[in-house]
Amino acid sequence: MIEPRPDVRLEDAPMQPVDCPSCGAQVTARKSSWDQTTVQWTSPALAQCLERRRAVEESDRPNRRAFPGCPALREAVREAAVRGILDVQSGEPLKTNPAQEAHP
Repeated sequence: MIEPRPDVRLEDAPMQPVDCPSCGAQVTARKSSWDQTTVQWTSPALAQCLERRRAVEESDRPNRRAFPGCPALREAVREAAVRGILDVQSGEPLKTNPAQEAHP
């Protein structure tokens, strides 16, 4: 029987801390590419996130625990990657919007 190869992605590129500028919650994140991000929430971060609390309190959905994410944190992760604070594993260059560059 062939043994499966162990997953060493986190050994080669560990999760890195990112703070939300809105509420200060700290998560760990890893960007495999500009389009793919993994975020690990801790219990303190979940309790501190204002967006999550608001989504749960105001939700009339059957599954109130489902949380689509925090826009401020999403932007903080992207900004950390653009600044080189959060590594992007693929090594591909930052994608740009040509229409936006033509009309600054």
